[in-house]
Amino acid sequence: MINKVLWLLLIAAALYSPFTGSAALHLNDLLAADALSQRIFFELRLPRVIFAFLAGMILSLGGLLFQTLFRNPLMTPYTLGISSGAVFGAGIAIILGLGSLAFGIAAITLFGFAGAMLTVLLLIWLSRYVKEAQGTSLLLLGIALSLFYTASLMMLFYLGDAVQNDMLIRFTMGSLSVIGYQMPLLLLLAAALLLGMLWRYRYELQLIAVSEDQARLKGVNTKGLTLLLLGVASFSVGVLVSLSGPIGFIGLIVPHIVAKLYPIVLYRRILPTALLGGLFLVLCDTIARTLNTQSELPIGIVTAFIGGPFFIYLIIKRSRR
Repeated sequence: MINKVLWLLLIAAALYSPFTGSAALHLNDLLAADALSQRIFFELRLPRVIFAFLAGMILSLGGLLFQTLFRNPLMTPYTLGISSGAVFGAGIAIILGLGSLAFGIAAITLFGFAGAMLTVLLLIWLSRYVKEAQGTSLLLLGIALSLFYTASLMMLFYLGDAVQNDMLIRFTMGSLSVIGYQMPLLLLLAAALLLGMLWRYRYELQLIAVSEDQARLKGVNTKGLTLLLLGVASFSVGVLVSLSGPIGFIGLIVPHIVAKLYPIVLYRRILPTALLGGLFLVLCDTIARTLNTQSELPIGIVTAFIGGPFFIYLIIKRSRR
């Protein structure tokens, strides 16, 4: 019963989302010969809902993958510092005043993606020098990198002018605002790649979730598969963060909700996690746009208000075991 109510609520929010915002729209507006209302809906609202759904899908699947590979419920691209690395990379592009670098792609996007990928490589390299890299140690490395990136970002604020600092602030808060379908299409490719790889190796992931030794006995190249899936997930998250800025805690919350709603084997939770993650972020974005504030509330603030207490709950729950 709870499952059905939750799904109905999320689907209703997704259907309502394109019609809400600073300019309220109604279904009759789309049927009438009002060019402005139609442009708002098809060029702003609908692409935004699609973008939010795909972003939630990537973040939730990334969280599920990281928690499975490292057998730690606190592991996400956000807590491991990958998102912070992307923000720092984008901040460098903003301070340098770079526009488009290649094929019309914004430098902020390219630098943000490079920051995320470099962070993954740095985590893999550092994990070779710590014990229990599969668990708490790697999480602590990610937190340390996040703190380093935060300090570096403060230095960029000090070096930037008022316009650049305003861009930095807005980027670090996260945004799902898009115009047209170019960015949603790019995100669709990243989401499809991540979902396809998880589904392709779903049985191997199930074995790794139970025991890495058992997976090896079954003939799974655990090290190679881990590096491959980490690379794919980091690529998808890097693309997302470079386009939207950091959106935290979705990858932490959604996999745990799905595990509670569907206490089944891991590989059968992949599709529910993708769908619930997408709909959940659409719901958060709808909340951000329906609040009666002077300006639109950044999506990163909404997810942080929800995810912060949830993160504390998980830490307390783990400490009582």
